[in-house]
Amino acid sequence: MGGNWFPLEMFLVGLICVAVPYFTSNNIAEYYLSTVWDPEIALDRDIPVINWMIIPYAALYLFYPATLVLCPKDDRGRLELLLAMQGLILVTIFCVVIFLVLPAEIDLRWQLDEHWVDHPLNGIETALYGFIHFSDNPWNAWPSLHIVHSYLLARMITLWVIREHGEKPFAKAFLAILWVEYVLLCGSILTTKQHYLWDLVAGLIVAVFAWKLFEYALSLADRNTPEEVAKEAGWT
Repeated sequence: MGGNWFPLEMFLVGLICVAVPYFTSNNIAEYYLSTVWDPEIALDRDIPVINWMIIPYAALYLFYPATLVLCPKDDRGRLELLLAMQGLILVTIFCVVIFLVLPAEIDLRWQLDEHWVDHPLNGIETALYGFIHFSDNPWNAWPSLHIVHSYLLARMITLWVIREHGEKPFAKAFLAILWVEYVLLCGSILTTKQHYLWDLVAGLIVAVFAWKLFEYALSLADRNTPEEVAKEAGWT
């Protein structure tokens, strides 16, 4: 498939090992758990609702296919994608354990209803809020996986774009858009009332620390050939 079969496999692995644990823990918290520690502070309720920020919030779901599409279609790229997927699974499991051990309900969505009385949604905003509220219960608060996943995926995309397309005129513009989107996404988890401020801070801390581990793992591809890494890890 022109190098696209392996990214497809990684997509399926991600659904099983990343999406399933997240939504399973989300529903367990919704139906069986109660808040153990509430990280809400007064500032969380003072942050204004901004309807259109649901667009950068939902744009997280474009990061996943973009990562698969931009992964280099060679052995090094496949090795890096595999290592990154393993890291993404591990950091997801780490966060899911926190979600289940220290569950926290995000009690802010009532502010949306009050805001929408005077500031109604347009069609796109209605569809996106409807999708998010239908699929994602107001749990799994901290650290925000929205922040963790998007940061790690943005770093992977940046790594590949600079290395593979750094001389092309679109590269800098694309990366500028990517990181502006990330900044908006960080703000969006607050202005859409999906998370508390602490969730954002905790998500950034976990994301930066996890990327340090990612970098060490990814350096395997610099220190060894893909064949050597596969043999040492027992993949062949």
